Amino acid sequence: MKLLLIPLTCLALAITGWAANPPVPLKGPEANATSDANATGDNNNTDDPDDEPPTDESAEPAPQPTWLDKLKGKGPIGLLITGGWFMLPILLLAILALAVIIERWRSLKMLNTDNETLRQSVLDDLTNDRPEEALARCDNERGPVAAVLANGMRKYIVLRKLGYDPGRLEEQVVKSMENYGVHIVAALERHLAILAIISSVAPMLGFLGTVAGMIESFNDIVQNVENGTSKNIVTDAANGIRVALLTTCFGLMVGIPAFMAFNYFSNVINTFVLEVEESATQLMEAVTLQLTLDQADTNERRE
Repeated sequence: MKLLLIPLTCLALAITGWAANPPVPLKGPEANATSDANATGDNNNTDDPDDEPPTDESAEPAPQPTWLDKLKGKGPIGLLITGGWFMLPILLLAILALAVIIERWRSLKMLNTDNETLRQSVLDDLTNDRPEEALARCDNERGPVAAVLANGMRKYIVLRKLGYDPGRLEEQVVKSMENYGVHIVAALERHLAILAIISSVAPMLGFLGTVAGMIESFNDIVQNVENGTSKNIVTDAANGIRVALLTTCFGLMVGIPAFMAFNYFSNVINTFVLEVEESATQLMEAVTLQLTLDQADTNERRE
């Protein structure tokens, strides 16, 4: 009996001590090792080929990106969106420059006629004292040369019928053609000032966007370093500068074609102006010759 009481007393004391001081849960590597062991045991108990986890058949597949999403993510539109707000005025300038280029090209193309043949025919009619036919020939043609010649011939016919003095008649015809030539040059140079402005402003807007983008990029780098989220300063700076330089690239892509178009149209207009001046000079020579012949005929009749 005493032999049984001794083990029971020890067991009671042990249980009482455990209740007073419960075991502390394991922390750190010991707890991880214990949980891994328990998990391994659970996996061994549940690893049955017949007991596979049920699949969620109701889950929908991830939506595929549309062509619009792909277009926004890459290509010119993607670069425009990446470039930021400064891309918007540059895009508007590009559209305006394209509209001016198309309008000027079509207008100047329509004026490209055979001016040499017209000028020679008018001079022949005037030499043969047929000013009305010369005027009708000029009215049927288009272009700055025909318009100036028609203006000069119309003035000549009216003043000749009014009996103007030959010296005053010649002066009035020259003045009329000069005044009309100013309006013709203004019509030829219409909208060219817009191309000149775009060729200067578009690159400047690109540079401004690059400067603003680099300021924002370095701001982000400083914040990332302060927050401890920056992994590589060089990579962060390169990404920011790459995005910032997009505005300069697009600004130059708009400004360079606008500058080339402005120079091309200016050269074409200068060619028209030279032809107008040459035609006016030849017309005045023919008018002077005709007035001299008329004066000589009048003197002969008086004699």
